Order: sequence, then C-alpha cells, then structure tokens
Amino acid sequence: MTYEDFNAFCRALPATTHVVQWGGADVWKVGGKVFAIGGWETGEPSFVFKAGEVAYEMLKEQPGLRPAPYLASRGLKWIQHYAQPGLSDDDLRAYIRRSHTIVAQGLSKKKRRELGLEVLC
Repeated sequence: MTYEDFNAFCRALPATTHVVQWGGADVWKVGGKVFAIGGWETGEPSFVFKAGEVAYEMLKEQPGLRPAPYLASRGLKWIQHYAQPGLSDDDLRAYIRRSHTIVAQGLSKKKRRELGLEVLC
C-alpha cells in the first residue's frame, strides 16, 4: 500500500479527519481520536493501527509487523506494519477499518450521534 492509497482509504471511512504531525506523519482521526498513522518510518511505507486484544497478540510477532513504537511501550495495543511481508493490502485495509471502529466505539454516545456513527457502533 502506498501513502496515497492509505490516505484515500482513510478519507473514505465515516467521520474522519486528517492532520500532518509528528515529523510529517499522516494522522487519521475519528471524533478527535487517532485510529491510523502513516509514515513514522523511513524506507518502506509504514502504517500504524489500533488492534483488539486477540489481533494484537496474533500480529505482534509476524514478519514485517511489531508493536508500534511509543504507543505499545505505554501498554496500548497498536501495531506497526513497517516491512515486507507484513500484511496484504486487503488485510491492512481490514485492520485499519477495524481500528476506526474500535476508536469510534470508545467515543461517547453523544459524539457518535453527532458524527453519524450510531450504525457503525
């Protein structure tokens, strides 16, 4: 996946916003909360997403994936896709979509209603 593909995919998810921060990373948010980051590494494209407990345990040891630097060191369940083989583009999109849902579910009911995310959660 390229950064252009990543940004287009994240932009298409419901109620997302985009900022560039942390040294030029593309940071995607829903309801003001981060759900995906593109570009924390040099070299190959790098993507970070929030994972559920089971997915985190499964993914953290796979080649090309690791607990996300900084985030995971604080006990948060974030995975970084940083090298090949990593995930296929389809699988990466599915995990990013799931990250969006996980983060949206953590928003207040009022905020989800304001953003039109009741059906998603």
